[in-house]
Amino acid sequence: QLVESGGGLVQPGGSLRLSCAASGSIFSAYAMAWYRQTPGRQRELVAFITHRSVTNYADSVKGRFTISRDNAKKSVFLQMNNLTPEDTAVYYCNAGQLGSSNEFVPSGSWGRGTQVTVSS
Repeated sequence: QLVESGGGLVQPGGSLRLSCAASGSIFSAYAMAWYRQTPGRQRELVAFITHRSVTNYADSVKGRFTISRDNAKKSVFLQMNNLTPEDTAVYYCNAGQLGSSNEFVPSGSWGRGTQVTVSS
């Protein structure tokens, strides 16, 4: 089970830190990812972090977002800086593995997500 938190309303240029708490005994063995979705659009992969803490980001968030994990707390985080209205979405986390092309392949069920709204 995955539970996202930390969303909210923020002005353009502001920051938010999202958290995702996971249950299960083998959290450290999974890669973890953050996705986002806006109405009428497909869910978009924002960033993922491997079990060895190698990170990967979508071009749209590189240099602004940072994904991290704390295996002891079974949690993954997304630090979002310099937010723009285009970052407005529901953000979800998921657990998974890397595919043959080092792409992230989600394997867990989706949580409820956390709403991020960037607006002045």
